[in-house]
Amino acid sequence: MDSRRLAYLKALDIDVWERRDGSARPAVARVETVAAPAVRARTIQSPPPAVEPKIQLPDDDGGVSRLGWEELATAVRSCTKCPLHATRTNGVFGVGDRTARWMIVGEAPGADEDRQGEPFVGRAGMLLNSMLKAIGLAREQVFIANILKSRPPNNRDPKPEEVRACIPYLYRQIELVNPALILCVGRIAAQTLLDVDTPIGKLRGTVHRIAANRPMVVTYHPAYLLRSPVEKRKSWADLLLAMRTFETLQSGATA
Repeated sequence: MDSRRLAYLKALDIDVWERRDGSARPAVARVETVAAPAVRARTIQSPPPAVEPKIQLPDDDGGVSRLGWEELATAVRSCTKCPLHATRTNGVFGVGDRTARWMIVGEAPGADEDRQGEPFVGRAGMLLNSMLKAIGLAREQVFIANILKSRPPNNRDPKPEEVRACIPYLYRQIELVNPALILCVGRIAAQTLLDVDTPIGKLRGTVHRIAANRPMVVTYHPAYLLRSPVEKRKSWADLLLAMRTFETLQSGATA
């Protein structure tokens, strides 16, 4: 087992046992099974045609598409475009490198995020940090944001009108960051950005295209992985796909 995969398994608390010959294997044999590498390779070499999200942005977004970073942050934190502003503690703008090559997009703030005003904190945030570390990235090297900037009560799914009100902020963030690759975490975020109701299991393993043809890879939300640790092996396959996609893009850019 290569050192990168071993580090990933340990970071995600997947038990690893040593063979007598000194090699390492996960304690659960099924962890060895990942999504078909050949399919991933073909997807990367021959990306699917550009598919723009079907979400219709409002004709008048209130000038969001023209805002710079500081104006955008102020607009998010003072936004009253949907009823969620009345129940939130903080508008959760986003965090990280504003010129990052990778952008992480999740669903909506939870209780910890609402309290601290930062996305992906608490146990789920720690797991996301471990996932990034396993592929050689620090939290500070990516930009992290959510579709919704305000927490839905009791962490319920976002309502369509809330998404329509809030998603122009995310698309403006994508334009400003201009990432080479988007890693979309969680069912709600993936279904929202792709405007489908397809199960996340069927959205994985493919390089999707959103926001001016930017590649996006879908994986499970860290909070889900905490509840269903057996699925962590699949998230490693997703990260491999994301890494190989990014490397292909980088090699093409420098060719």
